[in-house]
Amino acid sequence: MSSPGLPAGRNRIGRLAWRDDRAAQLVEFAVALPLLVVFVVGIFDFSGAFTLKQKLTNAARDAARVAAADPATDVPEPSGLPVSVSDAFQVVDNYLVANKLNDCGITQANLTAGATALTWSASAGACPPTPGLASISINRGYFFSANSTQAASADCSPQNPGGQTAVIATCVSIQYAYQWKFGRVASLLGGTTGLPTVVTATAVAMNEN
Repeated sequence: MSSPGLPAGRNRIGRLAWRDDRAAQLVEFAVALPLLVVFVVGIFDFSGAFTLKQKLTNAARDAARVAAADPATDVPEPSGLPVSVSDAFQVVDNYLVANKLNDCGITQANLTAGATALTWSASAGACPPTPGLASISINRGYFFSANSTQAASADCSPQNPGGQTAVIATCVSIQYAYQWKFGRVASLLGGTTGLPTVVTATAVAMNEN
């Protein structure tokens, strides 16, 4: 039955147009494409950050163990950089180079003593925000409560034992600048993201002697 006021032929063409779904897939693809791109980039971006975190954690853990196994009598060392600190730095630097991670040209000469005689750190001012080693901190006199469950801070600052038995250890912290692509892609959906500019890994090993 034709609609009132419309010729039968025009009414038939209108019904055929409503039934035609040949362009539906194209419209659906156009709508889903931004979301698909966000998912794909997010998977690659976050997996890359996770892999980098694992590598940095391994480097920090090995460096802390090496330094903690060295005699503590070399700190403080008035004549220069303590052997244990040098060993820890070399472990980190060699690990970065072996895994094709940018060390930003940081050398032992960049390590400077901190507020205490047991802390050394180095920063790469020229590398960030491009991917690369942002800073490294080594604390040969790090201490924490024996029953503490708190993770070490990014600068390896000692924890307050709070009247408990203090454990003397070595702390190594690595900060590596990481460039995210997810933030720019998320803007396709009108969203904004606040992602960290560096990936941080910290490891602690109890001093053996």
